[in-house]
Amino acid sequence: MKNKTNFLPREGEAQPSRCPDNSAFKQQRLPAWKPQLTIASVLSSFFLTGAFCLTVGVCLVLSANSVREIQVDYSDKCSDCSKLRENSSNWNKECHCSVNFTLKEAILGDVFMYYGLQNFFQNHRRYMMSRSDAQLLGRNVNIQRSYCAPFSTYRNGTPMAPCGAIANSMFNDTIDLFYSHNSSLIQVPLLKTGNSWWTDKNVKFRNPESYNLSSAFAGTARPPYWQKPVYLLDEEDERNNGFVNDDFIIWMRVSAFATFRNLYRRVRRVRHFAEGLPSGNYTFRISYNFPVTKFKGRKHVILSTVVWSGGSNPFLGIAYLVSGTAATLTGFVITGIHLKLRKKKTYFQKQ
Repeated sequence: MKNKTNFLPREGEAQPSRCPDNSAFKQQRLPAWKPQLTIASVLSSFFLTGAFCLTVGVCLVLSANSVREIQVDYSDKCSDCSKLRENSSNWNKECHCSVNFTLKEAILGDVFMYYGLQNFFQNHRRYMMSRSDAQLLGRNVNIQRSYCAPFSTYRNGTPMAPCGAIANSMFNDTIDLFYSHNSSLIQVPLLKTGNSWWTDKNVKFRNPESYNLSSAFAGTARPPYWQKPVYLLDEEDERNNGFVNDDFIIWMRVSAFATFRNLYRRVRRVRHFAEGLPSGNYTFRISYNFPVTKFKGRKHVILSTVVWSGGSNPFLGIAYLVSGTAATLTGFVITGIHLKLRKKKTYFQKQ
C-alpha cells in the first residue's frame, strides 16, 4: 500500500499557490465603463430608435407598393390536364392548356416571371434532408448511405441522379408567354439562365468531370417522377444542363412556408419588349406536368418587377413600422411615469 504522505510537500518546500496571477485581467482590475442612465438619455434613445424605424418602414412599404405585379391562377383553367395527371400511369402523355389575360397598363423595366405553389410543404424535416450534397458537387459517392432513401436507387440497384425527395418532386411545368400584336401572336423572349445565386451555380452544384454529360451520368437513372434524365434538362444550352441547371438549382433551395414562389424566367428586353411588357392581350401556353390535386394545392404564374428593396413582399416594412411604433409608445409611457413621479417628489419635498 502506497504512502499517501508522499504527495505532500516536504519540510522546507513552499506550497504551490492557488491564487490567480497578479495581472489586471485575472485580478479584475481592468478599466470598465458604466453608463450613467439619465431620463434624457433613455428617452432620446427610445424616440430616436422609433423615428428611425418608422422612417425606414414607411420607405420600405412605399417601395413594395410600387412594384407592378400580375398573378394568374391556372389550376382550374387547366382542369383537364389536372385530371390527366391524377393518374400516375399517364406520366408520359403530354397535355397543354392556354390561359389568356390582359395588361391594361404597360409593365416597364425588368420583368420577372415566377411560378407559385400553394399548400406545398417543403419544410418537413425528412423532406429537407432527402438530398446528397456530395452527389450534387459531382463526386462519386455511395448514395445508399445518404438520406435520399427511398429515392436513392431502383430495385435493380441503379442509383438515381439526382437522388432524394426534393429532386424527385421538382416543378416541371413548361410556361411560354405570347403577346397578341396586329392579330398575330409573338412569343415573348425569356431568359432561363442567370436566375440562380452565383454561389449555388459555381460552388454548391457541379457536374461530374467527363468529356460529355451523357458519359458523366452513365450508370445512373433519372428520378421516378422525371420525364427525362438530368443531362437533358436543357437540350439547347450545354452550360445549363445537369446539376448546374438553373431551374433545378432554384428548386433545391426549399421554402420555409407552404405558399411560395420561385423565379422561373426573365423577360429579354429586345424588339417589342425593349422597355418591358407593353399593354395588350397575352397568353400563357402551359405544358402541364406538375400534379397538385392530391394535396389540394394551387399553381400560379406571376409577372412582377423589382425595386431597390426587392419584390412586393411588405413584411420587412411592416416589421420596421411595428418596431418603431413600439419604441415610440414606450418612450411616451416612460415620459408619463417620469412626470408623475416627479410631481409626487416635489409634493413631498414641499411637505
